[in-house]
Amino acid sequence: MRTLRDVKIGEKATVVKLHGEGAVKRRLMDMGITRRTEVYVRKVAPLGDPIEVTVRNYELSLRKADAEMIEVEEAEG
Repeated sequence: MRTLRDVKIGEKATVVKLHGEGAVKRRLMDMGITRRTEVYVRKVAPLGDPIEVTVRNYELSLRKADAEMIEVEEAEG
C-alpha cells in the first residue's frame, strides 16, 4: 500500500482510500481529500512534517500521521 507520505516532491497521486476512523477521516474529507481526487506534493518540511500539498486548486498542509492515512496510486497523465 502506497500512502501520501511516500509521494515525492513534485509528483502527483490519486487518492484511492482514506483510512482512519470517525473525526479524523471526516476532517480529511472536509478538507477536500476524497476518493479519486488528485493531490500534488509541493513541499516537505526538513524533518518530514508537515507536508504541503495542492488539492482542488488550494494549498494544504498535512501532518505526517494524517498523510499516512491516505492511500494513493500514481496519477494518470
